[in-house]
Amino acid sequence: MRIAQVAPLAEAVPPQLYGGTERVASWLTEELVRQGHQVTLFASGDSQTSAELVACAPRGLRLAGIRDHTASHLAMLAKVREREASFDIIHFHLDLLQHAMFADLAHKCVTTLHGRLDLPDFLPVYQAFPRMPLISISDGQRKPMPATANWLATVYHGLAPGLCPFNARGGDYLAFLGRITPEKRPDRAIEIAKRAGMPLKIAAKVDPVDEDYFRQRIKPLLDDPLIEFLGEIDEAQKAAFLGGARALLFPIDWPEPFGLVMIEAMSAGTPVIAWRNGSVPEIIEEGVSGLIVDSIADAVAACERSRAMNRFRVRSYFERHFTAARMAGDYIAAFDCLLASPRDFGKAAE
Repeated sequence: MRIAQVAPLAEAVPPQLYGGTERVASWLTEELVRQGHQVTLFASGDSQTSAELVACAPRGLRLAGIRDHTASHLAMLAKVREREASFDIIHFHLDLLQHAMFADLAHKCVTTLHGRLDLPDFLPVYQAFPRMPLISISDGQRKPMPATANWLATVYHGLAPGLCPFNARGGDYLAFLGRITPEKRPDRAIEIAKRAGMPLKIAAKVDPVDEDYFRQRIKPLLDDPLIEFLGEIDEAQKAAFLGGARALLFPIDWPEPFGLVMIEAMSAGTPVIAWRNGSVPEIIEEGVSGLIVDSIADAVAACERSRAMNRFRVRSYFERHFTAARMAGDYIAAFDCLLASPRDFGKAAE
């Protein structure tokens, strides 16, 4: 199959540091190439891929200091449009702009929505272009969308088994990995660790929009011998960080669409202690790959329970459900469905 993968330009594919969507786009692209498909990746020029790379910006826009990415994305979409006849499927990992530019090609276009859908900001676009096929990354992600949304499939993320290698021993600390932002609730993670009397290592980036929150709400909580703030870490550091943990804390306070860090921890054999929000009940099998909690007290008790969890079972659960090979296979099935039923997705009858 001839597939165009259209990635955001905020980060390289894969990203040098933080960047969930770009990491997924990379894992999927590489696996599709490995499975024999002809893949073209539209991304920043500092991306690394075995597919054909069409450079649409010299480097990832965030590290280049460019804040408004709209113009760069429009220019990239113009390049995709110029070559559309050479693709069987055009797969977008962007939220919005392609819907207006590719509405007449809905029969061969699909968009994976990677973000939250419970805010009203983006809904007018999905209402205006109801025939554009969409893929969700969890069933829970779909709930706020209008009934007119044209869902093609739900495809859970997957990663290569070697990215976060299995660590049979783990360690004695709790881990928090991601961004310092109110909905991720690093304050909850700190309180859980203190109540449990366990060390907590926090590896997280602080976006400019969250600097006040970090300075006012989180930084004062870091002055404790149990708490260690590491800042933003890269992929190599992440594998050791997750593999060396006793458990990953995922105390979210929002409808998480997926939560990549959960499957990264599972890949390392590290169980996840997560709040019952968003995708969590779909991703975690209670007592096998993690523990789902509803309160600080539950989470503190889960820290102790996690000591007895079998890390081999956690890794086995990951291998059954969240590999890149499984993800790519699910996407190909969705693409086949789209190509087999073009009239259901915006192509006029011939």
